[in-house]
Amino acid sequence: MDNKTLFSKTNPLKLFFIAAIPGVIGMLASSLYQLMDGIMVGRILGDTPFAAINLAMPFVIINFAIADLIGVGSSVPISHCLGRKEDDEADNIFTCSVIMIVAAGIALGALLFALAPSLLALMGAEGLLLEYGVQYLRVYALCSPVTTIIFAMDNYLRICGVIKGSLVMNVVMSVLCIGLEFLFLFVFRWGVWAAALATCLSMSVCALAALIPFFAKKLQLKFCRPRFTVKMLKRIVACGAPNFLNNIAARITSIFMNMLLLRFGGETAVNVYGVLMYADGIIQPIMYGSCDSLQPAIGFNWGAGDRKRVFSIEKCCFVACTAVSVVSAIAMLCFPTVLAELFLEGPDAATLEMTTTAMRLFAIGYFVRWLSFAAQSFFLAIGKAVRATTLSICTALVIPLILIGAFYPLELTGLWLNTPVTYFAVGILASVLLVLFAKKLRGSSPSEPPQTQTDGEEGDPSVSNRG
Repeated sequence: MDNKTLFSKTNPLKLFFIAAIPGVIGMLASSLYQLMDGIMVGRILGDTPFAAINLAMPFVIINFAIADLIGVGSSVPISHCLGRKEDDEADNIFTCSVIMIVAAGIALGALLFALAPSLLALMGAEGLLLEYGVQYLRVYALCSPVTTIIFAMDNYLRICGVIKGSLVMNVVMSVLCIGLEFLFLFVFRWGVWAAALATCLSMSVCALAALIPFFAKKLQLKFCRPRFTVKMLKRIVACGAPNFLNNIAARITSIFMNMLLLRFGGETAVNVYGVLMYADGIIQPIMYGSCDSLQPAIGFNWGAGDRKRVFSIEKCCFVACTAVSVVSAIAMLCFPTVLAELFLEGPDAATLEMTTTAMRLFAIGYFVRWLSFAAQSFFLAIGKAVRATTLSICTALVIPLILIGAFYPLELTGLWLNTPVTYFAVGILASVLLVLFAKKLRGSSPSEPPQTQTDGEEGDPSVSNRG
């Protein structure tokens, strides 16, 4: 089935299962690797390397965030162009985006390699903690020009209707990561740098393999002579800004959190926070697979002007995201020490007590996490970047930093309360934005074609109605 038939003709519920289930499985495979990565590093190498990875990871993700900016930012206008049958423009955006990702990977990789010691020292790392963190970060920096491509290829494959291909890519990458990491750490007994190498090799192999059908012109999107324009660049940046700013803002928050955790609770507190982030790294990809796997279909139908079908598809996403969020909250409330014992080798009573307290407070926020997550994904898919960006920035930076200051006297307890209070506050904001958008939409003519530009109704002149 070609992507146009799949996106425009398939029953919304059936389409959800066709697209979302492989998306969820693919994201689960990715989260399984992340889980095993933390387990193997913590159990084979010990607590200090585990803490070093947690300190370095924000900078790794910042590096990948640029690729995600371009990959997600280009996917939305590509879907809209295909919905309007503007295939040549879709090919051009695709080609330019791949070039931009590689160029950004080279520039940022070089910057991270040079600044790795200074960045980690600034966070308070010293001694072996600093040494291990630098090793880990520099491997990612060296491989950045190739590894970053993977974040876009997943989107491009789904746009072309190659949903199983996207699934296979994620599963193969995860299996390869786990296998190589076990070989490097358990068999060869290499250091923490080998954990990063295992990931980078796996990502590189899968990214290059995913490019082959595009070079062979076997998919709807094809490489062409690039035509860079200011309008196109603005469009990519505007559509990718929510995800990018969310990633950057979340890493800035993580850096502040890690600095305060080291001050209030030492290496143990950093490890506990790392356990929370690994738990979040399991849950978020499942919600991502439930919502963002349908973004190409939503964008396609929004571009084609089929508003009713857009909302039918999105309803399935909201329901699935709610189920994942609530079940996850219950699981974390009931089994708070299980994750700690998975990641940490022989945690003592004090560590387990700290983990239990932190995990249960963290879990409460997931009863409402689905609302802002699904709303942001919806706004992004239809090109309403201002709304999506507002939610992402408030979730990842504005509210957490305000709460860091407000809860500072509570020390560690205040840091553990940060996430759940943030999710409740952003849930309220998401509800307000959805209600206002619904009222505005009801005020427009049902036959009126939807605005496919990025928040054009809010006076953003950067993108016209015709790509």
